[in-house]
Amino acid sequence: MAQVKVTLVKSLIACKKNQIATAKTLGLQRPGDVTVQNDDAVLQGKIKVISHLVKVETV
Repeated sequence: MAQVKVTLVKSLIACKKNQIATAKTLGLQRPGDVTVQNDDAVLQGKIKVISHLVKVETV
């Protein structure tokens, strides 16, 4: 299965509660945090919610 590297590039300070919760489920808490996840439909939905806060790269 393909993997995706997700990096939080912006702060969560002024974000909505659902966006903060989505970032935390991905393991992202502060700018610069990086996580590698398996690419599936659930992950794509989470990325769509916080797309303006993260940078996504294929591994």
